[in-house]
Amino acid sequence: ILATDLWHVRADLGQMEQLIMNLVINARDAMPSGGKLTLETQNVVLDETYTRLHAQVKEGHYVMLAVSDTGVGMDEKTVAQIFEPFFTTKSEGTGLGLATVYGIVKQSDGYIWVYSEPGRGTTFKIYLPRVSEKLSKQEAELVADPSLRGTEHILLVEDDTQVRQVTERLLREFGYRVSAVGTPREAIEAVGSGRIQPDLVVTDVVMPGMDGRELARQLSQLDPQLPIIFVSGYTENAVIHHGILDDGLIFLQKPYAPHELLRLIRKVLSRKGDSER
Repeated sequence: ILATDLWHVRADLGQMEQLIMNLVINARDAMPSGGKLTLETQNVVLDETYTRLHAQVKEGHYVMLAVSDTGVGMDEKTVAQIFEPFFTTKSEGTGLGLATVYGIVKQSDGYIWVYSEPGRGTTFKIYLPRVSEKLSKQEAELVADPSLRGTEHILLVEDDTQVRQVTERLLREFGYRVSAVGTPREAIEAVGSGRIQPDLVVTDVVMPGMDGRELARQLSQLDPQLPIIFVSGYTENAVIHHGILDDGLIFLQKPYAPHELLRLIRKVLSRKGDSER
């Protein structure tokens, strides 16, 4: 799934072919019974919100390459070691494939992140800096657009503490009332008890104990008109192909720029307001 208007990057063609081949082979090996392999490219802007969570990342324009599989996935301990030389989860292999990938990315002044859960597949995201241009003043000022502000009540469901805190702060800065919780159970209890009556829910897709789809199902029983925005580090195609979400749901991929989330919230809330008139 390749973007047609990709920005230029500075990288060695042979090394990029090696990088992609290593990731594809890993994805194949993670799906011994078959599955879906997805390669995606797109232009992205990593801003202050993202760099707060990833201190070593610089703000700017990047081209993203994502390689996703619907395979066995990895736990946190494995993910933490995945780029170490000679570390491997395979019975045969040198353990140098992903170490090589990491080295190529760093040589190209890029960044690589892994999103994985046991039984839920894996997505490798590579960010390579765009050549020549910095953020324009117009783009940098987008988040200050008054049309992105609101006063509605948003229920934020996010198990990552840092992401939850940053997102809650962003929404409050733009005028929203926010109830932020770390688990789907907390969200269901808060709405079911009547303690909160949100106008919209923003929820992560993959969380311990209950995924976003099941959370949405239970919340819709409590309030059938409650709109829900799903966010995830997995790409949209990965979560749909893996059956985590149904096609057609409102989805935003992490990392997202603040104005992307704010614009989507305004769009969804405006649509809700039109339907209630």
